[in-house]
Formats: sequence, structure tokens, C-alpha cells
Amino acid sequence: MAILSIMLIDIYDATASLHQMSAHSPATHPLPSSVGDFIAALRELETSPITTTRVLDLLPQVRPSAEALAPYMLWSSDRYTRNLIYRDQFFEVLALCWLPGQKTAVHTHDGQLGWVTMVQGELDCRDYRFVRPPLEETSSPDESQFRPYFSARTRRVEVELLASTICVADGSVAVVDRRQTTHQIANREHSKHGSVSLHIYSKPIDRCVQFDETSRCWERRPLRYHSRNGVVLGHAA
Repeated sequence: MAILSIMLIDIYDATASLHQMSAHSPATHPLPSSVGDFIAALRELETSPITTTRVLDLLPQVRPSAEALAPYMLWSSDRYTRNLIYRDQFFEVLALCWLPGQKTAVHTHDGQLGWVTMVQGELDCRDYRFVRPPLEETSSPDESQFRPYFSARTRRVEVELLASTICVADGSVAVVDRRQTTHQIANREHSKHGSVSLHIYSKPIDRCVQFDETSRCWERRPLRYHSRNGVVLGHAA
């Protein structure tokens, strides 16, 4: 599942992890913003170091309305969809659309920063961490050699659930940082309506580590778009 010539500051704090879903809620209710306004405001952030605090301060002011995002709400019965709204060298903006029952694999974010806010519906957001498998299942019993993200010796791992939060369209923003980067998102609602979440990454994410529940191994996989600028792609790209 998808974050310099201008210095990208690696800043995070104790309130900027995914399991703190209400880390930043708007105190006011600003007028609905167009997608163009939102992108223009993001691009203004690129003139100075990009930090979690600056993005969190910006979002309540220019968060696009559900109506403005409607052209990017494109669905598939096969899996959740990643619909690209905007991308440059510093930011990637996506609308993810989820039918009931659809979910990501447990995955990382390739060391990038991310911000997620709900547009409609609700999602179950779960934080995980990779843990070491039993020693007899690895080819390297030396614990210092166990690197589930990078080791070529073994890819077999297990995951441990740390926290689970129901994300709703209440204006709150979930933050993915370099301290808590591994999670899974699922639409577990039983209604006929889908959920939509808005994702901002810095820098863009082209591939990530994903956990395969069948093989119990991690794999680095490319991420693909369902649509680009409101146009469904003829093939995943």
C-alpha cells in the first residue's frame, strides 16, 4: 500500500504516531477548499523545511471537501484503490477508496512521513511491529544479524499488534513517522457505502515492505495507482 535540495527535516514527536488518531483536530470549521487551493498550499511548504507540525497546521485550513475530491473517488471490486491527485519531488497526494472488507497488507512507508485524514466512512487503523521468528526458523541465530527490513539471509518474520483505532471523518489527522511506520488499514464496515481517506506523503513512496500472511515473510513490493488525475489507468501503473 505508497513519504534534498530543500532539506527535508526528520522531525517527529511523541504526538506524531499513527495510533494517536486525534493528534491534531481543527478547532474551527474552515470553508471548503478546492483541490487546487490545497495543492497550492502544499507547494508553498516546499520553500522551507517540511515538518510534521507545518503540515498539521496547514490541513485544517485547506483540507479539500468531499465534493471537491469526488472526481478522485474511484473504486474497484477487486481491491482498495490508490488514486493519484498530485505528485512532485516532495509531496504525493492520494485518495484511497475502500469498499467494505477491503484492506492493505501490513506494510511500512519506506522511511517517509505521512498524514492521513478521513473523507467519508470509517477505517480500522492498526499499528504493528515486526518481531523475530523462532531461532530454528532462521538461518542466522545471531540476533545482531536479524534485520527483517534488509537482511538477505531470511525474510521470515511475525508481526505483533500494538494498537487499533477506528478512524472516522471528524477532521482528525493520523501521522506516520519514522518511529511508528508499520500498519494495516481495513474497511470493516458492513454498509453498502465505501470509505475514502486522503493521504499525503513526503516524499512520494514507490515501494514498501509488505507482510505476506500466507508465507509469513516480508517482501518489498512496488506500489501502483488505480487512477491518475481522475482517469482510470488502462493497466496498473
